[in-house]
Amino acid sequence: MTDQPKKKSRMWEFLLIFALVYLASDMAVRYFFPKATPAEEQRQVELLPQSDSFRLGHEPVLTLKNNAAKAFTFVDRCPMPPMDVFAMEGTGGALVPLTTTVTAIPCAPFPVVGSGAEASLSFAPWKYSLFEKPGTYEVHLRNSTVDGDGSGALLTARFSMHEPGTIVKLFRTFITKPFLNFLIFIAAALPGHSLALGIIILTILVKLILFLPTQHSMEGQRKMQLLQPKIEELKKRFKDQPQKLHEETMKLWKEEKVNPFQSCLPILLQFPILIGLFYVIRDGTNLTLAREFIYPMYQNLSWNFNPSFFGLDLTETNWIFPPVLVILQYFQMKLSFATASKKQTAPVDPSQKLQQTMMTYTLPFMIGFFALNFPGAVSLYWGVSTLFAIGQQMIVNREKLKV
Repeated sequence: MTDQPKKKSRMWEFLLIFALVYLASDMAVRYFFPKATPAEEQRQVELLPQSDSFRLGHEPVLTLKNNAAKAFTFVDRCPMPPMDVFAMEGTGGALVPLTTTVTAIPCAPFPVVGSGAEASLSFAPWKYSLFEKPGTYEVHLRNSTVDGDGSGALLTARFSMHEPGTIVKLFRTFITKPFLNFLIFIAAALPGHSLALGIIILTILVKLILFLPTQHSMEGQRKMQLLQPKIEELKKRFKDQPQKLHEETMKLWKEEKVNPFQSCLPILLQFPILIGLFYVIRDGTNLTLAREFIYPMYQNLSWNFNPSFFGLDLTETNWIFPPVLVILQYFQMKLSFATASKKQTAPVDPSQKLQQTMMTYTLPFMIGFFALNFPGAVSLYWGVSTLFAIGQQMIVNREKLKV
């Protein structure tokens, strides 16, 4: 009974420290970097690249910040972008204007940017026609499109396109491309070329492939939980003898045939596959913009993925998936940190208990926050993967592991 008040006290101490640190840092930022008042702000429009360099295969993305008094409106010049695009050539950096009559996807008008607002501007329609080569590019935009502002100031943004490195090329060759093309293979056989069904089937197949190493990892984590009371007893017995504590801990692991790295190594083996699957679903859902990842036999497909899933567009973010993922991730964390045995009475290290508590409540909300910024297809993959992991964890928790 005495442990419960202590546990609550530690939680409140952690939350209080977190709140104090947050308030102190916020006050320091406000003091040393005061926000400019409207009268002090430069009433102008800024055009900035979101990165100094973009990898080939990714479209350039710019940000327009409108600090002017009026809304900023772009001129629709499709099939050309609403800005002039130049390539820098030669040692002198001469600007060569680029033109095109082809877009990878239909070009839509850039949004109107209100006063005090900013907008992200993607050049995805022109990634293959204007930005298909490595090099330095410059984009020019006249500021005469601001209503009531005839200054005509020239806005410029410079960035480069670069070839992917060796590691990225290997990753694309052996993970990204096979996964995406297998997803195409699955969708080609599905009615309506459903992206949702393709993701569900592909995720389950990948989880089945990783079943044994994942099972091995979960069992290792479970065995360490079962051994924790004995380890705590050793810590008490040899709290002033660190060398002896180390020797006895190693001896205990050897006697019980427990490898402390058993729960880590299989997870490391899974990372490349899981990360590759994540990027395939995030960047490959629009086949028209994923030509560099598609095998020749699928280059001339007459169809694209159907992104509809119970009325949701899986290529867009939404507010439905995040709370679902929070619940699923919380349930998975509760299962993974479940008490190994109700009969265990030895106390658990308070710091370890606090760490588990923070993981149980913090990680799910982090996943939910990330889901707010990713397409629904990524959330669907994560949800199916988490459901599979919950089932696998339940199997491990019911096993009678001997230690």
